[in-house]
Amino acid sequence: MTGTNSNQRVAIAGFGAIGMRIARALDAGISGYELAAVSANDRDKAQKRLSVLSRTVPVVAIEELEPLADVVIECAPAALLPSIAAPFLRKAKTVIVLSAGALLSHDHLAELAKRHGGQIVVPTGALLGLDAVTAAAEGEIKRVTMISKKPIAGLLGAPHLVTNGIKIEGITEPMRVFRGNAREAAIGFPANLNVAVALSLAGIGPDQTIVEMWADPSLTRNTHTIQVEADSASFSMSIENVPSENPKTGIITALSVISYLRKARAPLRVGS
Repeated sequence: MTGTNSNQRVAIAGFGAIGMRIARALDAGISGYELAAVSANDRDKAQKRLSVLSRTVPVVAIEELEPLADVVIECAPAALLPSIAAPFLRKAKTVIVLSAGALLSHDHLAELAKRHGGQIVVPTGALLGLDAVTAAAEGEIKRVTMISKKPIAGLLGAPHLVTNGIKIEGITEPMRVFRGNAREAAIGFPANLNVAVALSLAGIGPDQTIVEMWADPSLTRNTHTIQVEADSASFSMSIENVPSENPKTGIITALSVISYLRKARAPLRVGS
C-alpha cells in the first residue's frame, strides 16, 4: 500500500544532519514522495526536531519501519545497514544506501534484492562523475585512482589510524595516511570513504580501485580527485565538499539523495 495520491512513502533510518536535511525537503514537497516515518537512536531528540515540519511523522524502531514505507533512506551507522535494508528488500522495496562501504561486507544484500525484486540505490553522494564512470565501464576501464584529502577533524578516530598508531593531531603539513584499494579503504575509514566504494562499484570493483587518503591541516573542505583511464576516454575530476554538521559528511550527500528522489519521477530526467 502506498501513501496518499499514489505517493511513495519514505522512511529515514538515522536522523542526524543528513536525515534532517532530507526530511525538510520531503516536507517542503518532492513530487511522488512523502515522509512516512523516521528511526533514530535518540527518539525524543528526533521527535523534537521533527516538530518543525508541517505534518506529524512517527519516530519508531528500525524493525518497525518496513510496514510504514515503500522506500527507506539509510543515514545510520554502517553496522546497522543489514537490519535496515533486509526487510525492505524482502518486500521488493527500495533501499537508498549512504553507507556504501558496508555493502562490501554484506554482499548478501544484493543477492536478496535480486531474489525478491528489490533495489539498492547508491546515490552520487559526495562524488561527481559516476555517470561517466558507469558509462566507461560498458567498455574497458584500465585504471581508477581516487585521492581524498580531509581536514583533521574529519579523520579523527578512523579505525586505520587507531590500529596503526597514526597520529594526525597537531600536524602542520599534509600527511598521507593511507594508500590501498577501495575494499581496504572502506574497512579503515568506514565513515569517510563511502565515496571510494561508490566509485569502485561504478567502475572496476573494490579490489582494483586505488585510493589515497591524506590528512591536511590547511583544509576546511573534504576534497576528492578522481582519475580514470579507459578505452573510451581518459578523464579526471575534482570536487571540494562543504562539511555538514558532521565533519565526516558533506552537505552535498543529503542533496544528492534529494536530487535522486526529484528526478526519479521527473517528466524530464537529466543524467542516468
